[in-house]
Amino acid sequence: MLKEFRDFMMRGNVIDLAVAVIMGAAFTAIVNSLVQDILMPIL
Repeated sequence: MLKEFRDFMMRGNVIDLAVAVIMGAAFTAIVNSLVQDILMPIL
């Protein structure tokens, strides 16, 4: 069972999904910072 799980984790799809989630979180933080620090003082 452990070998099957390891094979599943080593497939590219799981790693791609993990990278996409991390990039999405970073992008969200960048956009929130941009809005709070640049757009809100103007308004």
